[in-house]
Amino acid sequence: MENINFTKQVDEIEALASIYEHEFSIQSNTARSYGIIIKGNMHEVYLYWTMPGDYPSQSPPSYELSAPWMDRKTKEKLHQCLDDLYLNNEGECVIFQWVERIRDIMHSIETRQDRGKPKIDKKKSKRRPAECTNVAVHNGPEITHGEVIVDRKSIFQGHAARVNSVDDVKAVLATLKLNRKIQNAKHNIVAYRIEQKTAKGHKLVQEFDEDGEAHSGGRMFGGIQIGPDRFRHITNAAKQAIQQAGLLNK
Repeated sequence: MENINFTKQVDEIEALASIYEHEFSIQSNTARSYGIIIKGNMHEVYLYWTMPGDYPSQSPPSYELSAPWMDRKTKEKLHQCLDDLYLNNEGECVIFQWVERIRDIMHSIETRQDRGKPKIDKKKSKRRPAECTNVAVHNGPEITHGEVIVDRKSIFQGHAARVNSVDDVKAVLATLKLNRKIQNAKHNIVAYRIEQKTAKGHKLVQEFDEDGEAHSGGRMFGGIQIGPDRFRHITNAAKQAIQQAGLLNK
């Protein structure tokens, strides 16, 4: 059972690090202690947690919340919500659900605090959207399409290509969006890493756009909530495409 718990912990941390790339931090790998900062429009909450050896099968993570702006009563309710989440999902990994519950509560608080503020005239503040530039796609990089993963009513498919410049990235995206299904997909995640030679050696150019997926595990798809499984599928779809393209160890 301990090995199963450890495997689940490793998978959960890998998924969290991918989902909350910039918000996730490692406090101590040895102690299995980590942290995530949850940012709202006006406030932030820092969640610290440590995974005991019998998590998730028998015990919850021990955790602390840092939110100086939050009053004691609200913080106590938040603690109770997180405790209830574990009890209602005993034996399952719950950190993702904790993070999104904190986000929901913080959003509700901010919405209440925002009421009564003077409203901005949207007609006056509306900006003209930037014009899109056409990207040549006929000479774009070769694209490898991964296998389709279907879970309930959600579909996941990764696509990979070897790129040498940001223009290559734009060409790949333009080519993919010629496919109507990809163009109309609710969330297209994009990530790339390019090593460029410079006078001083090498420079790494990289970017990651999760298109809202970092906070989407609570969404309902066809009346079904797939939660953290969604991010496991996203990771697997990407890895499969990269491996098929022969880029996994590049």
